[in-house]
Amino acid sequence: MLRLSKLTDYATVILSFMARDKAQVHAAMEIAAVTGIALPTVSKIMKLLVNADVLISTRGAKGGYALARIPEKISVATVISALEGPIALTECSISQQGCEQASGCDIRGNWNLINQTINNALESVTLADLIRPAAMPEEVLIPVASLYR
Repeated sequence: MLRLSKLTDYATVILSFMARDKAQVHAAMEIAAVTGIALPTVSKIMKLLVNADVLISTRGAKGGYALARIPEKISVATVISALEGPIALTECSISQQGCEQASGCDIRGNWNLINQTINNALESVTLADLIRPAAMPEEVLIPVASLYR
């Protein structure tokens, strides 16, 4: 199963909040209060996102954090990489040194193909996509008579 860490999940919550109000600089304390994420966790995430050039930080009384680019230019892949490291399904997708079987592996290239496909998919989804309202499914009507069979 592919699973992202809670920090990455929290980062998407924080960035979504900031993207909706992109004209402003936000203090870590404000972000913690609005999102319900603990201040130490917000601070840790913000530091990682600044290091990855997703956010910019400004010191001082009116300082805080702002998006480094418009939401349409921040990919989900960038956010995941900032918190998780390189996107890779297998160790050999990053380095051949982590696998004892690498020298005799006939499918290593195929894992790279799969990994690149997933990376491309994540690159195609942006922060702007995440904050767009989800399309509501059409109403599904179930005939009451079918419930009693």
